[in-house]
Amino acid sequence: METFLFTSESVNEGHPDKLCDQISDAVLDACLTQDPDSKVACETCTKTNMVMVFGEITTKANVDYEQIVRKTCREIGFISDDVGLDADHCKVLVNIEQQSPDIAQGVHGHFTKRPEEIGAGDQGHMFGYATDETPELMPLTHVLATK
Repeated sequence: METFLFTSESVNEGHPDKLCDQISDAVLDACLTQDPDSKVACETCTKTNMVMVFGEITTKANVDYEQIVRKTCREIGFISDDVGLDADHCKVLVNIEQQSPDIAQGVHGHFTKRPEEIGAGDQGHMFGYATDETPELMPLTHVLATK
């Protein structure tokens, strides 16, 4: 009989992962606001006083990525070197390219292809479920990770 280890992770407010997720979300929102047909695969990483936004984005939107990074950091409260990132003075690196034709061919066509013919991109593999193993109706690993 094979066994496996199932774990969960949780990060709190102020963690770089949370900041990066919010920046990537803000980029997506900005693209979709101007062009609902935008295709966005945006990644963000950060280290002391630097943020990098990179990925593949195909859109007709005119997006100022640096402004989005700074605004998002500022709104969260990253406004001083004392907290590791100053929204107004940090280095912002942007490396956004058009989506590659190979990926586009596999994942687009929702108006012309049958659902089983449309591929999936590699962004976001999540699952969730309710369970009676805890009073919160959440999996025990999640409850323990967030305590």
